[in-house]
Amino acid sequence: MSTFKEEHDLIDMHHHFIPEEYVRALESRGITEGGGVPLARLDWSPDKSLQMMDANQIGTAFVSLSAPGVYFGDQAFADELARMCNDYAAGMIRDYPGRFGAFATLPLPGTEQALRELEFALDTLHMDGVALLTNYGGTYLGDSMFEDLLAELNRRKAVVFIHPEVSPTSKDIRIDFPGWLLEFVFDTTRAVTNLALSGALDRYPDIHFILSHMGGTVPFLAERLALGSCFKSKEVSIEGLKREREHIRGLLAGFYYDTALNASSYAFGSLLKFADAGHVLYGSDYIFAPEMLGAVYQEDLGDMKELSEQDKKGIFYENASGLFPRLATS
Repeated sequence: MSTFKEEHDLIDMHHHFIPEEYVRALESRGITEGGGVPLARLDWSPDKSLQMMDANQIGTAFVSLSAPGVYFGDQAFADELARMCNDYAAGMIRDYPGRFGAFATLPLPGTEQALRELEFALDTLHMDGVALLTNYGGTYLGDSMFEDLLAELNRRKAVVFIHPEVSPTSKDIRIDFPGWLLEFVFDTTRAVTNLALSGALDRYPDIHFILSHMGGTVPFLAERLALGSCFKSKEVSIEGLKREREHIRGLLAGFYYDTALNASSYAFGSLLKFADAGHVLYGSDYIFAPEMLGAVYQEDLGDMKELSEQDKKGIFYENASGLFPRLATS
């Protein structure tokens, strides 16, 4: 088994916070769950995150809000809720030095409001990056609706953590499993497809995107996605097909992939065919995932034969330090 735990504290890139004020605000609008998980049942607090982190030798956890986000048809409500969540997360960074990082919540779909909150979160609160959902009301990242926001994120060379949401078109599917089990991974794949095939990744190459759950089904479907842009043209040549396949593969390799709920040899077997282990980051998915599950995946990663010891060090802490230089000095 790997000796990573003896060498360095881990950096957890996928760690959720759920302030009690957030849960109460959602309940006031009749929203009680995210991805099929009842929010009130999670019973989260900063102290509980720290207890989990200490038990699993996690030095720093980057917190983010999960689905369902902050917008429920009322832009003013979304604005206030995003600000409350960002103030709360910034307070965690301040109150527990070195233990937390944070991705800002933006009150999309309001672009102007999101840009204002982005400026406040990064320039005043000094948060580490931004968390975006895969879709907002069925409109996916990569759509022209997000153009101004992506341009600003690109200008800032921002780190953007993408978390899935259940697509509106999937909510009536008659299968008796919660949305997080299947629909989350499919929705990440939809967002990645739209970002890549819409040209957004080409236009905004300086954004550092992190994909939840090892990119959903992207590792397995990478070749299929690479074919997608070829068929947008009326004329497809063999040489054109080869160029487009390589181009899309390169774009997919540019994403960062976290290991939350997908740290398996099956996923790595596909992912490492087109992406480098230097683009993989450890994620626990706490508190939506129980602490016990995170511990199991830590052990699985430590034992994984597909990864070298240097790969494992990168996944558990070195790759994150490259994205966030402050970690190297904290």
